Amino acid sequence: MRICELREKEVINVCNGERLGFVEDMIFDLCKGCISHIVVPKNCKFMGIFGKEEEYIIDLRCICQIGSDIILVELPSEKKHNFCEK
Repeated sequence: MRICELREKEVINVCNGERLGFVEDMIFDLCKGCISHIVVPKNCKFMGIFGKEEEYIIDLRCICQIGSDIILVELPSEKKHNFCEK
């Protein structure tokens, strides 16, 4: 799968059914040479100009399944704003 294909997929939290958004970026672990997290921006700005840019940073271990058009993640509410650690 290519990175551009991941960016077209919507991320959904299986814990509460919340639609988090679309993959915007990824974080690479340079020591391991692989992707460690996906970054999904929060929809907190009005028309993209007002408000602080916030994002979900989701550990790859939190991904349950990658489908043809969605990515299912297990992200408990208490960890939703931080890295998901298992």
